[in-house]
Amino acid sequence: MLPRTLIAVSFALASTLGTAALAEGTATTSTSTDTAGNASASAADTRPAISVSTVGTATIEGNIFVSGTIGPVEKVLVQPQIEGQAIEELLADVGDHVEVGQLLARLSTAALNLQKSQLNAARAATEANVAQAQAAMVAAQAAADQAVRVSDRTATLQQQGVTSSAAADQAKAAADSALAQLTSAKEGLSAAKAQLAVNDAQMANVDLQLRRTQVIATVAGVISERNATVGAIASGAAAPMFVIIKDGLLELRADVAEQDVVKLANGQAAEISPVGSAQPLSGHVRLVEPKIDPTTRLGVVRIAIDDSSSVRDGLFAQARITVARHENAVVVPVTSVTTDPDGTFVLAVDDNGQVHRTPVMTGIRDQGMLEITDGLKAGATIVARAAAFVRDGDMINPVPDTAAAAAPVSN
Repeated sequence: MLPRTLIAVSFALASTLGTAALAEGTATTSTSTDTAGNASASAADTRPAISVSTVGTATIEGNIFVSGTIGPVEKVLVQPQIEGQAIEELLADVGDHVEVGQLLARLSTAALNLQKSQLNAARAATEANVAQAQAAMVAAQAAADQAVRVSDRTATLQQQGVTSSAAADQAKAAADSALAQLTSAKEGLSAAKAQLAVNDAQMANVDLQLRRTQVIATVAGVISERNATVGAIASGAAAPMFVIIKDGLLELRADVAEQDVVKLANGQAAEISPVGSAQPLSGHVRLVEPKIDPTTRLGVVRIAIDDSSSVRDGLFAQARITVARHENAVVVPVTSVTTDPDGTFVLAVDDNGQVHRTPVMTGIRDQGMLEITDGLKAGATIVARAAAFVRDGDMINPVPDTAAAAAPVSN
């Protein structure tokens, strides 16, 4: 039998060894668990950090940008309607607003007034000729009537055997002569009246020319040019006396690429930015010219300016034409869309951080955002800046793109 002291020491040693073994087992288990967790964390940390953005919706506009020169919608040339008259007075200048019928200039009337005096004298002479012709006709009518009565009586007496056949024939000839003179008198009266009508027509022509010595505005508007000079001889072959911008309306005539011409239509809203203007002007497409220049391959669009009081003819300007506007469109940053021989696509990111190539159909591009018409829905996560080193199936560490978040997109 072992002494009690030895038994106590053995038990204490056994207890100590057991406790140490238990502690060693616990430490081994804990070390294994930590190693697995660290391996998983290390695997996640090795994924590349890639900027991602969330697909949202927004109102997006399709715009075409054009530039050109501002000019009048309609330009009216004021030319003298009579030739050879000197310009005596100018009553309008460049920049003046004129109304229809307003007097712009006066031409000399001296030669026309002299011609009118001559015509008045000629008309008086013609009126005298008419009076004489009327008197001659009255006399010829009376003579003819008398000759006819004498011829009739002589013929009756000749039938009764009272007078000779020669007397009857003589009376008949006298009657015929009187009738011929009557006819001549009537023709003379007609000729005198015709000459009077000619004089009246000539007088009317002179009066018309006198009225035309007053150069008037045929339309309301603003005078943009004045080429007339006091003392110069008015001529329709020379430069126009005045150029009027009808109603003061101006438009922008801009060149547009041929691929964009088909997108334009009358009435589309436009925003015009003239050189030197702090605020853009509103307008609309007035006309899309139907011809493309075969040399430059450019078309022409005419944009009416709603309020042209602050711009001038000949000013250079740029314009933004809105050709489409879509509400609640699915939009993504332009940088997230890539095109290769297989088509257009984005790189979508799932909840596990895996990248998936997703084909899409695109629409309007506006201010760094691109409309997606098919292939994506709002709320999806995509690679914000698609790059060649991110491929389909890659595992990434998604990092929200602050620049994309700042874009005007609403989910």
